[in-house]
Amino acid sequence: MTPLGARIARRIAASGPMSLAEYMQDCLLDPEHGYYATRDPLGRAGDFTTAPEISQMFGELAGLCLAQAWMDQGAPAPVVLAEPGPGRGTLMADMLRATRGVPGFHAAIRVHLIEASPVLRARQRAALEGYEVTWLDTLAELPEAPLFLMANEFFDALPIRQFQRDTAGWRERMVGLSGGALALSLSEPAPLSALAHRLADTVPGDVVELCPAVPVLMGEIAGRIGRHGGAAVIVDYGGWHSLGDTFQAVARHGYADPFAAPGEADLTAHVDFEALAQAARAVPGVAHTPMTDQGLWLERLGIGARARGLAARLSGAALEAHVAAHRRLTHPEEMGRVFQVIAIHPSAAAPPPGFA
Repeated sequence: MTPLGARIARRIAASGPMSLAEYMQDCLLDPEHGYYATRDPLGRAGDFTTAPEISQMFGELAGLCLAQAWMDQGAPAPVVLAEPGPGRGTLMADMLRATRGVPGFHAAIRVHLIEASPVLRARQRAALEGYEVTWLDTLAELPEAPLFLMANEFFDALPIRQFQRDTAGWRERMVGLSGGALALSLSEPAPLSALAHRLADTVPGDVVELCPAVPVLMGEIAGRIGRHGGAAVIVDYGGWHSLGDTFQAVARHGYADPFAAPGEADLTAHVDFEALAQAARAVPGVAHTPMTDQGLWLERLGIGARARGLAARLSGAALEAHVAAHRRLTHPEEMGRVFQVIAIHPSAAAPPPGFA
């Protein structure tokens, strides 16, 4: 067992089982042993690869999407260009490079990255050398200004709670001990007002997931957009209307036991885009687009033409890698349909490009 796992086990032995959300919070963000606090998890040498690391086309099109939304809203200045969970800074670097030719955009933007990991902040500084960047610990610290935000694989890493339907109510799936090892356990059944509406579409044994942070974080994002204008584009794997157990661990580009090595694997869950939309709708003056497949969104933004333009300058192995990257981002059997996209925008403004 890892040092963090041993510490969690001692806590459970002393105080009883903890929620899955508490477990995820400890495993991912513990300042001494937490997964994100202690490493760069991206790339071949890491545990997973995100869309911006697969191809520059993803960040280029995302940047132009937000720049067009900025122009459609009258090119306000100054504005905040923000990214929560920016990884190595690759996405923001590609967005900034692609938008250099948009008249007035770079003069208007103030770049803000929301990142708690000192390891990743160092990688982001290197990727964004030459740009003026402000780092923040939380979304709540963002300035009150028009906000143009890109969130790619941010919400999937937020801690979740899981509830299993029971004939007498709901049992929360907790992390406890079994034979000295960490394992799932169930709380006693009880009614739960937050899930009263799910009794109509679930049966005993079904699992529903809730992300406690979503209303707060979406309130911060949508609140600024409602008060000042802007747009937020959110890309992640998930679906509409949570149903089923999607909690998972990833290590060395494969699935792992989420309880075997706390702090040594990435822990995530599928994003409930319905919950994101509901949180945005709770803010006056804010609307959201329909949830859209990542592949369709990228095709609408012109990834086919961009891919052909880049391919014309490539040959051999480089061309093969480029074609494979395009397929991985857009094909329904790869990331094209597994990943979904939604945009938040002022009710009085047009949605960003790429959405119906």
